[in-house]
Formats: sequence, C-alpha cells, structure tokens
Amino acid sequence: MGFQIFNFEDNSNVSVVSRKGIFKVIQYDKDLSCTAEDAQTKFYMSQMNVKKRQLMITLNDESVNIQPGAMQWYVGDVHQTTGLKGIGDTIKKFFNAQVTGESTIKPQYVGTGVIVTEPSYKHYIIEDIDDWNGAMCVEDGLYCASETKVSLSASMIKSVSGQTIGEEGLFNLCLKGSGKVVLECDVPQEELITIDLHNDTLKIDGSFAIAWSENLDFTVERSGKTLIGSAMSGEGLVNVFHGNGKVYIQSRNLHSLADALTPFIPQSKD
Repeated sequence: MGFQIFNFEDNSNVSVVSRKGIFKVIQYDKDLSCTAEDAQTKFYMSQMNVKKRQLMITLNDESVNIQPGAMQWYVGDVHQTTGLKGIGDTIKKFFNAQVTGESTIKPQYVGTGVIVTEPSYKHYIIEDIDDWNGAMCVEDGLYCASETKVSLSASMIKSVSGQTIGEEGLFNLCLKGSGKVVLECDVPQEELITIDLHNDTLKIDGSFAIAWSENLDFTVERSGKTLIGSAMSGEGLVNVFHGNGKVYIQSRNLHSLADALTPFIPQSKD
C-alpha cells in the first residue's frame, strides 16, 4: 500500500510560500483555468497577490484538528474522529462554542497521509504556540487548523462596565499548549504589525488586533477618562492590552475598504 501525488507541489505554477512542522502553504501563482471574459481581472488579481492558496498537512502517525468544512481531500491511512473525550469534554466544548461563536468541536484527522484544505484567496499564517508563552487568543473566524497538542477554549474579555460593549463580544477563542496553529487571515504576515509589550499598555481603535498573548490583560474601555472626553476625541471605545506579551495588528480592515470602493466598481447590467 502507498500513494504518490503528482502535479501538485511539482507543478511549475505552484509555490510553497510557508512551512512549519506538519503544515505547508501551497500557492497557485496564476489562475490558469480562467476564461477570456475574466482573463484581465485574473491578471490584475495575480499582480496584486490575490492568489488561490491551500493548506497542505502531512501526517506521520500524528493528528490534527481542522476547521469544520475546510477539508477538500485527503489520502493515506487517515481517519476522521470528533476528538471528544467523554461527556464532560463535550459539554465544555459546547459551552465554549456558544460563548465564542466559534466551534470548538473540530474534526480531528489521525494517521499517516496528506490532507489538503479547500482553496482560499485569504492568507495562511502558521504560528508556534511556544512563541506566545504557551497561549494565544485570536479574533473570531481566523482559526483554520492546529496540532492536537493545542487545546481550544474560551477566554473572557473584561470591560469597564462589565458588559459587552463595542464590536467585541465577551469571549474570544484561546489556543493553549505546545504546537503549531494555522490562522486564515485577510492580510499576509508581511503586513501584520507586531507589538511586544513589556509591562506597558497598547490601545487600539476597532478590532484591528487579530491575535494576542492570553496572559495580557485585555479590556474594552472609553478612549477618554469621561464620556465627554471620549465624545470629543471621536474614538469612543478602544481595545486595551496591558502587561507582558505580544499583539498582532492588521493595519487595515479589508471589509471596510471593500465597502468604501463599492460605489466605484462597475455593476453588472444582468
């Protein structure tokens, strides 16, 4: 028994843009299957780094958790499980899913073989939890995959009033342990600003922080000391990180940018 994969990594149109541990990011440099009607659009997309990517996972008697619905195909002696360890673990993960809005019950793949995720125009960022003092929190919707040595749980956000305020919920997904995780992000790693805090404070307007050390004290506060001061500054509420740890910041919100450009994009007459 065994298998060989052809015309994938060895394809001249495919590049391996990142790899860590069992994870590898495959990128299609050009969209060779485009039609005459969309060739111009696809050309400019490729020039601006809008390219299809897939996450390739190679298991050697190992296991991995993947976001539900992300798997496209797998080959080898690999089988899928729920990864649940009894009724107590099921209840805990169900609660975490309810409060974070992110399913903490992930399909688990075990064995020896290769797994490939669905193509995406987003960017895959591979992180080592050891580089985050053993625990990192991430914004909703960014989780893609992780080694099963990494556990998923809910981390509570604090606030001045003790209530949910601003665009943030009360909980975020927290990844703990020792192993690699993969995030699926709107921006590439090259555009992520890294802030290392050494018993200091970082304040961010809006949800531009995509990942941060779990040991940081994270609160949502008024930008000014008073309601009038906050109103005068024009900022209102800000996300505040204090202590010792690391924060990843994306310098722009692509959803807001797309909304701003919508009036200038020609609309189809169909």
